[in-house]
Amino acid sequence: MAQLLRIKRVYPELRKIPEGENVTMDLPITLRINGKAHQLTIDTRTTLLDVLREHLGMTGAKKGCDHGQCGACTVLLDGRRVNSCLALAVAQQGREIVMIEGLVSNGQMHPLQQSFIEHDAFQCGYCTPGQICSAAGMFNEVEAGWPSVVSADLNAPRITLDENEIRERMSGNLCRCAAYANIVPAIAEVRR
Repeated sequence: MAQLLRIKRVYPELRKIPEGENVTMDLPITLRINGKAHQLTIDTRTTLLDVLREHLGMTGAKKGCDHGQCGACTVLLDGRRVNSCLALAVAQQGREIVMIEGLVSNGQMHPLQQSFIEHDAFQCGYCTPGQICSAAGMFNEVEAGWPSVVSADLNAPRITLDENEIRERMSGNLCRCAAYANIVPAIAEVRR
């Protein structure tokens, strides 16, 4: 109740709402996830991660910190990596959302998925979907010519994705099991 009173002070047009009446902020939306359209009605304050996991039962993206600090929830939005715990679902209409399951093509694992298996680049596996989606997004950034903090030449026509570059670009994805010794080579293998 106190929260509604605070909201009414900030938004005078809401003062017309009688005390005790429920205020809903639900909105029908359509999200395109892994190539399929999903129609649902959600509270406009719901994060993309919560829609994926709680509303649609798609559990590939993990809820780690819920503050955008660990990267376990990383998905691709129009090919760019995003922490889905920080993105509001209503803002993603018209965008292509790809989760770890969407990287599979014609029943074949994405080269990153295969490389993670071959390099044993995971232990508990909790962060692995976010790591792989982040690496796929990182490849898109490199192909677009986006330099990083450790890029030797900011004006180079082509970025060399060496181990330092991979570590820097993947620094937003944490692995609490410390499988980094295998994650970096798994990613590097795909770029060779």
